Amino acid sequence: MTEISWKVPVGEETTSVVYRPGGANDGVVFVAAHGAGGRLNDKSMLALATELESRKIDMVRFNFLYRERGSARPDPMPRLEKCFEAVVAKVREELNPRVLVIGGRSMGGRAASMMAAANFPCDGLLLLAYPLHPPGQPEKLRDAHLPEIHVPVLCFSGTRDPFITQDLMTKTLARVSPKWDMHWLDGADHSFHVPKSSGRTDAQVLEEVGAAVSRWLEEI
Repeated sequence: MTEISWKVPVGEETTSVVYRPGGANDGVVFVAAHGAGGRLNDKSMLALATELESRKIDMVRFNFLYRERGSARPDPMPRLEKCFEAVVAKVREELNPRVLVIGGRSMGGRAASMMAAANFPCDGLLLLAYPLHPPGQPEKLRDAHLPEIHVPVLCFSGTRDPFITQDLMTKTLARVSPKWDMHWLDGADHSFHVPKSSGRTDAQVLEEVGAAVSRWLEEI
């Protein structure tokens, strides 16, 4: 495992960025943002990086500014997007990717989706556990911008995720681009954890994610 670290300026602050090359050298790079309670080196981000590396997929992960400062309180969405955009600019400068995919876990993926809806230049959107609504509050949908996304999308959600109700997402999918590929992870929760009663392990769920990402990247 070889990783390259950068410090990227965002206004008057800087944030940490880590690039893990998958080894394929095909010019495809996934820039992934962490969730609200996460960070670039949290368990889920490291597990995803390792899974994608095993499939020769390059991944860049980073801290949003609030995490870099050591805060647990997420920045407002425009500030999250500004940080994301600065990281992508660094990736373009250093790696000159042929195909650039943005996305991430939960809140990080939501930030990327809002960027894509505003025509931020990218070639695809990869969402992991998109938070369609707060737990127990399905009336507070975060879907208004989704029909404005026109790049290919691959979205993973667990069938036990309290942040997304399957029937509501099905209704949302009727309004989004046909390039949106929804992948349900049977029995998984918001962290893609599955109970022992499911008959499979978290590692197997992650393998399912990795295999689907690999197939999708071949098509975009």
